[in-house]
Amino acid sequence: MREDILNVLAEICEDECVKDDLETELFESGLMDSLGFAEFLVELEDQFDIVISPSEVEREDINTPEKILELVESRI
Repeated sequence: MREDILNVLAEICEDECVKDDLETELFESGLMDSLGFAEFLVELEDQFDIVISPSEVEREDINTPEKILELVESRI
């Protein structure tokens, strides 16, 4: 499942580096913005039946691929 989530993240960020370096700063590096994160949440719901509201998380909770994986895995 981690690989599938990273694939979705790479597609949203339009960069495979998020799969190689799980500590990549997504927002600071410009790989993701708030709209991209919203798209990511929609994909999670569509593909994995995981519902996370944008209002439930702070930016620092989801600013790296590793933190996103931890968040998603905590909801499974």
